[in-house]
Amino acid sequence: MASDPSTERWRLWIQERGDAFLLYARQRTRSEEDARDVVQEALAESWNRSAGEVPDAALVYATIRRRAIDHGRSTDRRSRRDAVHVAESEAWFEPDFSEADTHLAVADALRQLPDPLREAVTLRLWGGLRFPEIAEITGVSVPTATSRYRLAIDRLRGTLSPLFA
Repeated sequence: MASDPSTERWRLWIQERGDAFLLYARQRTRSEEDARDVVQEALAESWNRSAGEVPDAALVYATIRRRAIDHGRSTDRRSRRDAVHVAESEAWFEPDFSEADTHLAVADALRQLPDPLREAVTLRLWGGLRFPEIAEITGVSVPTATSRYRLAIDRLRGTLSPLFA
């Protein structure tokens, strides 16, 4: 039985973009499991909304962000209700690098950025989004999104420049 062309386009698109979606979800959630759940929910929602067509990546990132916020609120309510301490989050950025010192330093420098700056870098570099899309997703103006990205790059350059000197 031949596969549906729209299903094949989706499969290829998810294969191409999936790691970037998961990276962004890790940043927005508290664990790898939560990030995977959020991405799966966001992709299912995007599939349903798009009638089988491949959606704009910026809309999927926005859906991931919204789902992560909803998931976090739900988890917080459940934790308060059950009086369970929420474990410290896993590292949101787990690159598929070798153990080279340079790669570890880059990952550490990214972890040290404030969330808004890290989010701008993630969406721009790994998400491949333009500043107007980043601004829409994060709910800030285009100049603010651009400034956050540039500030993050400047901080990373300052932190990492000794490694490349």
